[in-house]
Amino acid sequence: MASSLPVCSLSVWGRASLLRCSRRTDTVIHRRVGTNTTAARTESTRRDENVLTEETNGRKCLHTLLVERQEQAERSVLISCQSGTSEKKLFKFLSKHGDVEKYFFYESYGLNAVVEFASRDGVASLLETATIPAVNHESLVPFKSRLLSLRNLSSVDANPPSGLQFQPQSTVPINELIQRLSQEESIDQQIISLTEQYQITDENSRLRFLVCSLLKDVAAAYFPECTIKPFGSSVNGFGKLGCDLDMFLDLDSISGWNVKMPKSGLFTEYQMKRASSERAVTQSVLSVIGECLDHFGPGCVGVQKILNARCPLLRFVHQPSGFQCDLTANNRVAMKSTELLYLYGELDPRVRRLVFTVRCWARAHGITSSIPGAWISNFSLTVMVLFFLQKRNPPIIPTLDQLRDLAGPADKSVIEGNDCTFVSDFTKIQLRRNTETLEHLLYEFFEFYATFAFSRMSVDIRKGKEQNKPEVAPLHIQNPFETALNVSKNVNATQLERFVALCQESSWLLQQSETNTPKRGGAGKVHTPWGLSTLLLPLQVAGIKSRKRRKREPASERIKSLLDSLKNPSPKKSS
Repeated sequence: MASSLPVCSLSVWGRASLLRCSRRTDTVIHRRVGTNTTAARTESTRRDENVLTEETNGRKCLHTLLVERQEQAERSVLISCQSGTSEKKLFKFLSKHGDVEKYFFYESYGLNAVVEFASRDGVASLLETATIPAVNHESLVPFKSRLLSLRNLSSVDANPPSGLQFQPQSTVPINELIQRLSQEESIDQQIISLTEQYQITDENSRLRFLVCSLLKDVAAAYFPECTIKPFGSSVNGFGKLGCDLDMFLDLDSISGWNVKMPKSGLFTEYQMKRASSERAVTQSVLSVIGECLDHFGPGCVGVQKILNARCPLLRFVHQPSGFQCDLTANNRVAMKSTELLYLYGELDPRVRRLVFTVRCWARAHGITSSIPGAWISNFSLTVMVLFFLQKRNPPIIPTLDQLRDLAGPADKSVIEGNDCTFVSDFTKIQLRRNTETLEHLLYEFFEFYATFAFSRMSVDIRKGKEQNKPEVAPLHIQNPFETALNVSKNVNATQLERFVALCQESSWLLQQSETNTPKRGGAGKVHTPWGLSTLLLPLQVAGIKSRKRRKREPASERIKSLLDSLKNPSPKKSS
């Protein structure tokens, strides 16, 4: 039986206090590097005023979300618990050290608990009472962190209380998803249900930020002012449960790239070692951090240094959380891409729902893969969905150039010569009324790319219209910020042809009454797939080189063949 012990709702600092703290922090950092503190405070104030404006209009910008999540992570600990741990006793034990704002359990190499205290004093009190493990035949690495293990010297109950509720850390299997979607009343509801099943939960998001905070504690031994932030799918609103944790080591406060030099008078500056290029510095920094994680970082295993890649990175597994992690350094363009996708997702709920649906459909048919190769990436698919939504009449989302034209002085951003400027104030973005349903948009997406002139045109969300391909590549999707790059350069002709063929097949299926009518099943019976769930079943298009629209065989025969895979499902295993 699930415990009835209440979980306290989360509360964060008042916004005014948070902004005051942010301004004080900015001032201290700028003083340390010898900048003009007045200019720094003015820029920070403008940015924070934009944040306040956005929040009063019901939306929260990514900057605000990051600040809140990072602050929550600093007040949290990750505890490995023994099997049979009593939730009530654990809560009572933790409450001795301070008020507990939130906690939850999940499974990864055993039972784990994330505990968030109301203040950092609670964390400090808990760490003060933590002991050093007793070992006989090994030696301990003398590094303490907020990654703890719960031990119990008392007698263990013969029948420990059950009913701990575990937060999911991965998506449901595709066959289970198909059955759930088959029970919905409409295709729109199926798309909404799929999004709810796949998107990162609040608890999973908190765990990701906590892992970043724990890793920052390791890196801070060398770079005390650094931060480690998640980017990409973990924070842009398009990530699914179980996706990798992409992070970047932010050294901007001490790198000097955004320093404003005083115009006159005396000042001091730090003496620092010099290197031949920023890339060389990044490689050196990541090499050192990699050694620290490998030798001193609790829970970090399989550390790989991939320093000669276009974007140098560290790859490893964080066992306590179960995340596959990639860590880069000062990846500012990637962070701007994250902000842009987050903004698009916040403008209209249909954006995220359509992206989740297309990504799930693509993975079900092997268009995307977790293995590097010639497949279309999730990022490329997301850009293709955004481009399609820009092409609707009226457009559902604006182009990147339109967002740039709405930007204010505080939004200006040029990174390594690339114009990364776009508006951050939601109130300046005026959307035209478009009432198309999710079902209609999904069908039109397949129709759009089933007939797209991939041989001549490229996808460009900056201008929101087709452009002549600047290079010979089967698929050309322009990088939104580094416009000379093709984000789909890895895709070969075979994979593009499979994508087009699947779009043709899927658009046809969405027009058939046999697949668009809900099939009722009795209580406890398997529901016959229909609508979106039909699109997730295997389609016989593998190996097709190219094909034009042709006369279809009788729909009843095609649907019969299509549904064979679920005609005699295996009994559901008991959990």
